[in-house]
Amino acid sequence: MIRHNYPTPDSFTRTRSGELFESAKTYFPGGVHSPVRAFKSVQGPPIFFQRGEGCHLHDVDGQTFVDFCCSWGPLILGHCHPAVVQRVQETVANGMSFGTPTPHDNLIGKLILAHHRYIEMIRFVSSGTEAVMSALRLARGVTGRSKVIKFEGCYHGHVDALLVKAGSGLVTFGISTSAGIPASFAQETIVVPLADPAALEAALSAHVGEVACVIVEPIPANNGLLLQDVGFLQFVREKTREHGVLLIFDEVISGFRVGFEGAAGLFGIQPDIITFGKIIGGGMPVGAYAASKEIMEHVAPVGPVYQAGTLSANPVAMAAGFATLSELLKPGFYENLEIKTRQFTGHLQEFCNRRGYEVTFPSIGSIFWPTFTRKHIRRSDEIDGSRMDYFKKMHLECLKRGVYFGPSGYEVGFVSAAHTEAALDFAAEKICASLDVVFG
Repeated sequence: MIRHNYPTPDSFTRTRSGELFESAKTYFPGGVHSPVRAFKSVQGPPIFFQRGEGCHLHDVDGQTFVDFCCSWGPLILGHCHPAVVQRVQETVANGMSFGTPTPHDNLIGKLILAHHRYIEMIRFVSSGTEAVMSALRLARGVTGRSKVIKFEGCYHGHVDALLVKAGSGLVTFGISTSAGIPASFAQETIVVPLADPAALEAALSAHVGEVACVIVEPIPANNGLLLQDVGFLQFVREKTREHGVLLIFDEVISGFRVGFEGAAGLFGIQPDIITFGKIIGGGMPVGAYAASKEIMEHVAPVGPVYQAGTLSANPVAMAAGFATLSELLKPGFYENLEIKTRQFTGHLQEFCNRRGYEVTFPSIGSIFWPTFTRKHIRRSDEIDGSRMDYFKKMHLECLKRGVYFGPSGYEVGFVSAAHTEAALDFAAEKICASLDVVFG
């Protein structure tokens, strides 16, 4: 057991982290391998962590933090869960990759399909982005159509056709948000606002016979937590069926997080294809896409839609995923996690209400979002970017007191099974003290 050495505002340091970051910038673009890790939206150099344990992270400067990033969501059991570690170590001892089928594939595949009523077959890949990319290709292969409808404010990985934002007007073709994406790729994507049934209907009606699929995060959690009315999601399902368009639920974040069946099960809505990532790999790099047998049998080698991967379903990742998902199926797991999250965010909300601070903590399951407004935000254009400076200040003050959030005010937080009552009480106290500084 590692001793918890929480920093204080007087003792907090990033000396060693800063040194490592300066070195990293000479090796890697921006010193990182994913942009948000560079801390450009918050203050100071990124923290370099060297060990995780339960709900805690330990950095290279010898400091301990209660972790609400949880590797951006995969660690629903916390860091180094004994059952996951044991299974991974046993598997690694026999080999890390063979490029062949292994019994581990069958174990996790059977487990998932036996407990998810909306899918009949699954294909494993190596990331959430790869899962979405493959799902789009599958939808186009099944329908023989090329265009995709996505919603402004939903993020689906760095797939060329989906790294787009809306142009001017209610229903527009996508405009690339990254260099290196040909305009012709973005022109196959139609972008409509979230929570706007009329916009979706207009897009489908304007492109009859052209749209292969509509893709949506049923719980949008990549650009704030944009909780949708179930009625809107049901409308999306009805209209896609009416137009013969496949519906893809991107459950890379929500899958296995808000319930074993994810948002599809929580809301009782059956999409045509579901993409998974994060939790499904138990901390290892894994993604997957799944659907009915009829749809999945369009995928090679059975069907004409090609998709392959050298490290897909490697035994170590499958072992980590199987061990994690087995824990999630234990009675009361999700109920207890949601209660814990509601109590934690409720404590924070009561404090902000007493102080009169314009802060809310919307949550669903074990996902929450600290946001500096009193409004119920359902669309990305309702987020006031000027208020992100409050998060920037809060992030630093939380670090000084031993609480770690993802380094962006647009990112959500996660509570894991490893977050104890004592850790959550400690974190709530420090977050409240941080907010007093922000608004002081």
